[in-house]
Amino acid sequence: MAVRTVKTVRSSVWRNWAGNVTARPARIVAPSSTQELAEVVRRAAAEGLKVKAVGTGHSFTTAAATDGLLIRPHRMAGVRGLDRGAGTVTVAAGTSLRQLNETLSAHGLSLVNMGDIMEQTVAGATSTGTHGTGRDSASIAAQIKGLELVTADGSVLRCSAEENPEIFAAARIGLGALGVVSEITFGVEPEFLLTAREEPMPFDRVMADFEQLVAENEHFEFYWFPHTGNCNTKRNNRSTGPASPVGRVSGWVDDELLSNGIFQVACSVGRAVPATIPGIAKISSRALSARTYTDIPYKVFTSPRRVRFLEMEYAVPREAAVTVLRELKATVERSGLRVSFPVEVRTAPADDIPLSTASGRETAYIAVHLYRGTPHRAYFTAAEQIMIAHGGRPHWGKLHSRDAAYLAGVYPRFGEFAAVRDRLDPDRLFTNDYLRRVLGD
Repeated sequence: MAVRTVKTVRSSVWRNWAGNVTARPARIVAPSSTQELAEVVRRAAAEGLKVKAVGTGHSFTTAAATDGLLIRPHRMAGVRGLDRGAGTVTVAAGTSLRQLNETLSAHGLSLVNMGDIMEQTVAGATSTGTHGTGRDSASIAAQIKGLELVTADGSVLRCSAEENPEIFAAARIGLGALGVVSEITFGVEPEFLLTAREEPMPFDRVMADFEQLVAENEHFEFYWFPHTGNCNTKRNNRSTGPASPVGRVSGWVDDELLSNGIFQVACSVGRAVPATIPGIAKISSRALSARTYTDIPYKVFTSPRRVRFLEMEYAVPREAAVTVLRELKATVERSGLRVSFPVEVRTAPADDIPLSTASGRETAYIAVHLYRGTPHRAYFTAAEQIMIAHGGRPHWGKLHSRDAAYLAGVYPRFGEFAAVRDRLDPDRLFTNDYLRRVLGD
């Protein structure tokens, strides 16, 4: 094994997708194999450099920022194994969700659920708890069947429900605190069709029917447009077909022109002249009309996101969702805040991952956004205060102000994760300021 093939940038500046996080690591490396990854971790430890890995930078937090060694996994990409009989696919950590979805589709397979973008790497998405919406199907991390980690001493550790199960339990959402993920095995199933029904609906009706809408649909989500009483809902359910994809022209109008192009202009105008935002919101909330289409899963679950923004998302007990949303709406209406982005609401079943935002409880996700460059602190702080009053758990990759003392109180298995971390990284090779805040020393 030779490490001379590892690409190294001696000094460089790294920025995340949203542009709100900048890091100046001492060195950036791009290993092309697990063996090379293990060697660069050992070398960094010997040099006294902290180690972090980063994917495509879609986190809004400083979870991957470091002044030590930054590992870019893009050369560790692609399928390493596909077992149709077992219903699994094994991929290298730097594989993008787009590449994974397209490869699975080519083999007539699919993930059971996913988030709404495909630009992330599989390791980055799972490590921070990326999720979609689902009545019965949970986050991407909950679909993991096995993991390969490079730990602090450079060892390569494999884990699953049968092999190192206590590590597996924690490492599916590991925040980069347990080691560098080098490979992931996902459970998959034969590709199926989903019928999506997108429909405008009044806020009060969504609130009144929320539990029914969740119970009656495999996947339900909606957007509420602040300064209005309008929502746009989306219901996805399995279909026997036939496939009836969004038309090329109508899809471009809705997904590119309205949701990205015109919305970009509207956000820019709102940032420059905040007084125009309520009026723009009323127009925007009525711009998208009802539509129904049927397609393979990743083409229904995901959509392009070209307008850059900042985001905070909290997971609250599902039974608290309507109360939280009504409080958030009342806060926006009486505060004088000007909010140009819709609020996104999704759900998830309880899962068994210690640091999953849905760990042990039925969950509703409430995400607030603001256009990049717009002052966000007042709005996000107001929303956060509502969320934490209901035991909210912040998304690990999105903006929040919570620390280890708070998080230990809302995660019953927080101590279990901490014990695994102490075992795998006692000297905190993989720490940074963010992990010190959310996990403690």
